[in-house]
Amino acid sequence: MTVDQTALDIVVALEARADPARAEREAAYLKSSLRHLGVRVPEIRSITRRTMREHAVTTRTEVVALAEELWAEPVHERRMAAVEALRFRVGTLTVDDLTAIERMLREAKTWALVDFLSSDIAGVIVVAYPDAGTILNRWAADDDFWIRRSALLSLLVPLRNGDGDWPRFSGYADAMLDEREFFIRKAIGWVLRDTAKKRPDLVEAWLRERPGRVPVLAVREAVKPLPERTRTELIAAALRR
Repeated sequence: MTVDQTALDIVVALEARADPARAEREAAYLKSSLRHLGVRVPEIRSITRRTMREHAVTTRTEVVALAEELWAEPVHERRMAAVEALRFRVGTLTVDDLTAIERMLREAKTWALVDFLSSDIAGVIVVAYPDAGTILNRWAADDDFWIRRSALLSLLVPLRNGDGDWPRFSGYADAMLDEREFFIRKAIGWVLRDTAKKRPDLVEAWLRERPGRVPVLAVREAVKPLPERTRTELIAAALRR
């Protein structure tokens, strides 16, 4: 079975589950310029994985080609399916595939695509290929805030698990603390919050070492796993920013 046929079968299955009313609501919520079908995320994932299994899409070349084919059309669900294809076979990907992933990140323009591409796909590649950290360094200084957000979120999963490259995240976050962009501030807080679930003392110390520097939005998110008294103190300090 060809990759083109696999992509077609996925698209046909998605269109069969289209919900115009939901599509309209979703496009408005995401402020999206893409065409929306209104298919729910669990259905997109199920359709993509089932079709890939049926067509035995397992090799790196096939997986990347399928993702590229699905991504090519500006349809939200097709692009979500492209992301899911990469997630499903992420273990086949190599550092060379970050080129295609970066292009998708630049074209995505929404957290609904960017966050999975960065945390669940680019992040896995970076763990497997530590030299890819130099690519994240470039992303962290990019003019596109979605790419900067991707640099932060590519470090999320290992940090959430109690491991990960904390010094790299700390350096990226320090360089972005003065940013006004909501999605950057939210990403900083998100990574801090998830890190705090396993290493609360590390996150508390990081925040206390930066009095008045960390945006309130990021602090409110970061302190959620911390004791109530600590949360109150750190939020009060941030409000004096």
